[in-house]
Amino acid sequence: MSRLDFTPYRRSTVGFDRLFDMLESQARASSGDNYPPFNIARRGEDNYRITLAVAGFRPQDIEITAQANLLTVQGKKREENDDGSELLHVGIANRGFERRFELADYVRVANADLADGLLIIDLVREVPEAMKPKKIAVNGSTNASATLTAVPDSDKDDSANAA
Repeated sequence: MSRLDFTPYRRSTVGFDRLFDMLESQARASSGDNYPPFNIARRGEDNYRITLAVAGFRPQDIEITAQANLLTVQGKKREENDDGSELLHVGIANRGFERRFELADYVRVANADLADGLLIIDLVREVPEAMKPKKIAVNGSTNASATLTAVPDSDKDDSANAA
């Protein structure tokens, strides 16, 4: 894969260094292994779900770590000969893996569940009240603009009759 060059964008933007660093690191990281396959779904305005196909792994074989803006899912390779049998052909992948997901600010892991060979990780974005947009009142009145622009229905009828 060719290397992405964000130099022109870096020159003309301020405060987006972290975004460009994430894009460059993702391009480097994604050029390699695609195991295990995964889906990312948006389930609402602030709810997301990551589904990884991890057939053959048990809950104790998987480790999920959430750090600041980074979710890491690791699968530990285990020994196949639990029952003492000899394998003649190995066609089911039993290799360890590590998958990293960059998370946006204020996204946290709400739940993780392993069923039917699928690891489902639910994510929730919880923006603190201090960071949410607020309406600012002009001259200390919150309804001033609404009362100035609102015209009662009776006034509309009178002006129509006068014309």
